[in-house]
Amino acid sequence: MKRTVRHLADGREIIYFDSPGAPERTAEDTRALPRVAAASEIRRDPLTGEWVAMAAHRQTRTYKPPADLCPLCPTKPGKPSEIPEPDYDVAVFENRFPSFARDVIGDSSTVDGAGLVPIAPGVGRCEVVCFTSDHDGSFAGLTAKQVRAVVDAWADRTAELSAMDGVEQVFPFENRGEEIGVTLHHPHGQIYGYPFVTPKTERTLEVARAYEAEHGRPVMGDVLAAERASGIRVVVAGAHWTAFVPPAARWPVQVQIVPHRQLPDIPALSDEERDEFADVYLEVLRRCDGLYDRPLPYIAAWNQAPAKRDRELGWLYLEVFSVLRSKDKLKYLAGSESGMAVWINDATPEQIAERLRATH
Repeated sequence: MKRTVRHLADGREIIYFDSPGAPERTAEDTRALPRVAAASEIRRDPLTGEWVAMAAHRQTRTYKPPADLCPLCPTKPGKPSEIPEPDYDVAVFENRFPSFARDVIGDSSTVDGAGLVPIAPGVGRCEVVCFTSDHDGSFAGLTAKQVRAVVDAWADRTAELSAMDGVEQVFPFENRGEEIGVTLHHPHGQIYGYPFVTPKTERTLEVARAYEAEHGRPVMGDVLAAERASGIRVVVAGAHWTAFVPPAARWPVQVQIVPHRQLPDIPALSDEERDEFADVYLEVLRRCDGLYDRPLPYIAAWNQAPAKRDRELGWLYLEVFSVLRSKDKLKYLAGSESGMAVWINDATPEQIAERLRATH
């Protein structure tokens, strides 16, 4: 991929990822933008030990603009956007309304000075990844070549953010659909560079560490081997990746796409693995969209090892899940899920996998 780094009018970075032979990226951002003033902080819950981010400035972020004013479309005459070029393949830029930012000012302290609830600046990085310049497209509608370009962009950004001081974990993800809470319909995702290791990852590291100490093998490796041997919950199988419904699925639609070898993160993928991922993922998304004969609202979440510790325990995988439990019904996270984090699924993993396999 051809990589070009430019800057927007307020100083934020924008990075273009293009196929060889693409035109030079020289367009200037002509907007009069104030400098980004992120004021986020993180607070540690004294009862759970988990960090929570406070980012009140995000209340003013762009909300469901009309299509002709989409900030993720290429710039048109008289309609400047976040992307100054008239066209692009894949574009990544710093979020104008970040939950975490590099220049957050503040000191570490505690709430009310009582020493009970630690506070720290929300230092990190948040980026927007535009998968295509086509406003009416979707990730499932990309070609395998386009998906490979997105994978290369994810790898580039993961490596760069992981090397930044203060970034402890890098999380690429996509939110799709209004049911998920999406406010911009242009096909895009985000990347968070967290200033801490996320609660989910901390828990999976604990389990992985204990399992390996007892069995001498990584737990994901054994799960993958068991799923491939059984085949009951497998949706798509390739030479380098297997997509399956996890045997303890929480969501009415949930698929994990797992590489066959233990890797800490996206940059560690080989060319062959990146190529095949595109085919496997597109097949999963097509089956998901065919499940209810409508575009499926989903979250696609990359699970990567922490940037600076415990990397030998991580096993990269992508998880796709949806709140849609039927064509017109949502799964709400009510009392048990939200109050106690005990999930109750209305379908078995075997039923979910069977429906996905039957979908074309």
